[in-house]
Parts: sequence; C-alpha cells; structure tokens
Amino acid sequence: MAVIGLGTIRAKTKAIADDIAGNKARRAITAGAVVGQAYAQMLTPVDTSNLINSQFRRVANTPKGWRATVGYTAAYAAAVHEMSGKLKGQPRGHFGKTKDGVSFGGGTGNGKYWDPDAEPQFLRKGFENHQQDIDKAVRRELDL
Repeated sequence: MAVIGLGTIRAKTKAIADDIAGNKARRAITAGAVVGQAYAQMLTPVDTSNLINSQFRRVANTPKGWRATVGYTAAYAAAVHEMSGKLKGQPRGHFGKTKDGVSFGGGTGNGKYWDPDAEPQFLRKGFENHQQDIDKAVRRELDL
C-alpha cells in the first residue's frame, strides 16, 4: 500500500528544520548576545568613552552552528577587564611622565575610578549574572 503525500510531508519537515537551524537559530543567538552585551555595557567603565565605543558583536555560522562573539577592540580592554577594582570610588590620579620621562596613566584623570556603576570583569558579569534574561530572549526567538 502506497502512502500518499509522503513527499510533501518530508519537504515540509525539512523546511521547518531548516528554518529552525538557520533563521531562528541566528535570531536566537543574536538576541542572547544583544542582551548580554547590553548588561556588559552598563558595567563598562567610561572615562574617554574609547573603551565602551570599541564594543562589538559578531554573529557567524560555523560548522558547529551559529556563534556570537562580543568583545572590545580597545588595546587596553583586557587589562581593564581583569583589574581588581580596589581603586573603586577613589579619585583618578594625575597622568603624565615620571622624572625619567616614562609615560604612565592614561585617560583624562577626571572623576573617580569605576564610577558610577562600572565593575571589573564587566564583560563576563554582563553575561553570567543575567543568564535568565539571555535565556528568555533566546526562547522568545525560538518560539519556545
């Protein structure tokens, strides 16, 4: 006995699977990255705005599926991210050169360290401390 419409069922199933693996997955990973990126941005220290303006997001299709990358292109981003934060709330020092002519410091020297809401590990915390919100954004895009 022949099954009528089996080809149509297979084609529709493949179209649904392709949509989930392609468009929906890309939108879901992008939505999760946008949420984590926004939280990280709120914790990123701002002095000259160079660091926060260097934030980027890239979404790419890899052999293992869609992958989002969020980071900062400022040369000193990793160093600031890994700082201890022990100077939080203290006035920024003056910047210039030592008596030997060696440059030190950077930025404007205005305000206080890590103010008003910045924290060390800002990128990691932006994602890890808000995993529930990221999961909600992903589920929303996948219609779960």
